[in-house]
Amino acid sequence: MKEEYFKWYSPHLHREVEMLVFGHRGYPVIIYPTSMGSFHENRDMGLVGSAKWYLDQGLVQIFCPESNDRNSFYNKHIHPHDRIQNHIAYDKMICHEIIERVRLNTAVGKVVVAGCSFGGYHAANFAFRHPGYVSHMFSMSGAFEIRNFMDGYQHEDIFYNSPMEFLPGLQDRELWNMDIVLGTSNWDICFDANVKLSDVLESKGVRHWLDVRRDRHHDWPVWKEMFPHYLSRIKFN
Repeated sequence: MKEEYFKWYSPHLHREVEMLVFGHRGYPVIIYPTSMGSFHENRDMGLVGSAKWYLDQGLVQIFCPESNDRNSFYNKHIHPHDRIQNHIAYDKMICHEIIERVRLNTAVGKVVVAGCSFGGYHAANFAFRHPGYVSHMFSMSGAFEIRNFMDGYQHEDIFYNSPMEFLPGLQDRELWNMDIVLGTSNWDICFDANVKLSDVLESKGVRHWLDVRRDRHHDWPVWKEMFPHYLSRIKFN
């Protein structure tokens, strides 16, 4: 399984960014790390390895960028306004420095975004903010509200980065073309969040799969089962 390391200066984050890329060719899949996770977390915890067959066959190429959570949502030393602006800068980095460069690797000009736990939030937030770039969104045990990170601060940028808030009013037709999977478990701490987001999608007539696994915890073993299963939904030809 081919593995490449990349490091570059990001003009959006004004710092160096690190990323691992797995596979030699195939449908681009961007996987976000969990809360404050590193660029190598999804490899180290076995999520990338769970997709080895797809990688070896050249069906997918997986991109694992680092997070920016320590500078945004989890940075309690700065004002909430600066937290959300740092998150928006990260969103721009992902969009303009990674996805816009790899999306043309597919005939449809789109990518898959995925993530576990807080990475599931990032995947959903990006997909719903930029539905024209995303063909498939796989959230595994994600949560989709960010007000608890903002200490009561109110701003429209918070609204437009909280899927449970902005999704009900979203009318971009590309949303209805996206393959959306919300993976969770009846034991998952984020179970209720996934049910609520599913209800919003259902009310809008957006097709999706609320995949509820039985008696599994909010942890890597179930995510490693989910991820290769979800990759099978991609139409590779």
